[in-house]
Amino acid sequence: MQLSVKDAASVLNVSEKTIYRWIKQETIPAYRINEQFRFNRAELLEWATSRRIQVSPNIFIEGDESMVSLPSLSDALKAGGVAYRIGGLDQPAVLRAVVDVLNLPEEVDREFLYQVLLARETLGSTGIGNGIAIPHVRNPVVLHVSKPTVTLCFLEHPIDFRAIDGQPVNTLFALISPSVRAHLHLLSRLGFVLRNQDFQKAVQRRASREELTNALVVAEAGIPVSKNDFGKDKII
Repeated sequence: MQLSVKDAASVLNVSEKTIYRWIKQETIPAYRINEQFRFNRAELLEWATSRRIQVSPNIFIEGDESMVSLPSLSDALKAGGVAYRIGGLDQPAVLRAVVDVLNLPEEVDREFLYQVLLARETLGSTGIGNGIAIPHVRNPVVLHVSKPTVTLCFLEHPIDFRAIDGQPVNTLFALISPSVRAHLHLLSRLGFVLRNQDFQKAVQRRASREELTNALVVAEAGIPVSKNDFGKDKII
């Protein structure tokens, strides 16, 4: 979905003037099409997440296609699991170790996935600060997985991930999605729950799988709910 300057300002809770300033500074991913600036929804959300910019609840409101249910972030974490003491002394080694522990169908080429994750990091670090990174592929459909998963990985050694705050990374949320829509869904929800203090504390102290899941369920319950065409609540 291509967003206008007005749309981007609404999503990021800033003025259009601020958007134009970021465009001039070449800090925000934007495209000039027919003398007008346009933004890719996925890229904008990734950019905002990496800079801890609080997005508007409108980011959770989708079009008619959202009537097709998507799993909650907590369900995706249950499917992906939590891994402790992931080894590796640098980014490539850590990503290799992460790929090895991911819960993936047998037909997924793990070597290909590893190479794609490495290539994604060359486009810009997925380190969002506070010791956290969210490695993922930019084009989810190439993996041919049937359902999205999130795998929470705690590293044995903090490593340099070229994060925005310059701090080493010790925690990864690895996102694997079957579609761009599922990727946006999980990324936007993850950005929201990472601002929840109780969930933050559970992650920081590397709580048990059960504690982490429970804290996530509570944090995710605070995500806005929209109304469908029949006036009923629709989880987004």
